[in-house]
Amino acid sequence: MSLEGKSVLITGAGKGIGRATAIMAAGQGASVIALSRTAADLDSLVAEIGCTAIVVDFADTQATSAAVQQALPCDYLVNNAGTTILEPFLETSVESLDALLAVNTRTPMIMAQHYARHRIAEGKGGAIVNVSSNASWMGWADHAAYCASKGALDAMSRVMANELGRHGIRVNCVNPAITMTPMAVKAWSDPAKAEPMLRRMPLGRFVEPEEVATVILFLLGDGAAMINGVAMPVDAGFAVN
Repeated sequence: MSLEGKSVLITGAGKGIGRATAIMAAGQGASVIALSRTAADLDSLVAEIGCTAIVVDFADTQATSAAVQQALPCDYLVNNAGTTILEPFLETSVESLDALLAVNTRTPMIMAQHYARHRIAEGKGGAIVNVSSNASWMGWADHAAYCASKGALDAMSRVMANELGRHGIRVNCVNPAITMTPMAVKAWSDPAKAEPMLRRMPLGRFVEPEEVATVILFLLGDGAAMINGVAMPVDAGFAVN
């Protein structure tokens, strides 16, 4: 794959899957516009790959709109920013649900709307990848608000693929299982906790951020020219076990 001469806008680029995607895209010749909430993460990414960096709180609608307008134009969009709050269903608060929908569902909508309007106005196609989760179809305990936000993202992405595809803009999701981001490494370092989950993954290990990034960049590129509206598991075969 090559992204030589292309520009890629990536949200949540400071850590984990977003950072791996930014580094890999830059390695393929792309210019990267990195958006994240934490300035220190972006500073280190700029030092590593020389990208454009914009600090933004994705919980803030106006700030998100301003940031994407500042970042445009770009050829491709990766909506990776996400957050979670773990609560049992009977204790899930309206505030928690609203907070996760704001970042995990509303932010991708805002980003994609601005990106697509700009591409359509220029008469150009494009590609969007929304980073979802296998939580969009699994009923994980203590994840009611998170599962709802990712299920909504998948559903919205199908509508985006239908409507924006008519303008030459493809929209797909990637749906990883547990991915070894810094947060996940801490959460799943206990073998007693990890082993039952690993038994459900035929390949026998958790996903690495770079393995998700590879799929994201494939879905952006010309090799995926006829892939539109899919939710692509990156899960070591979890879904078939």
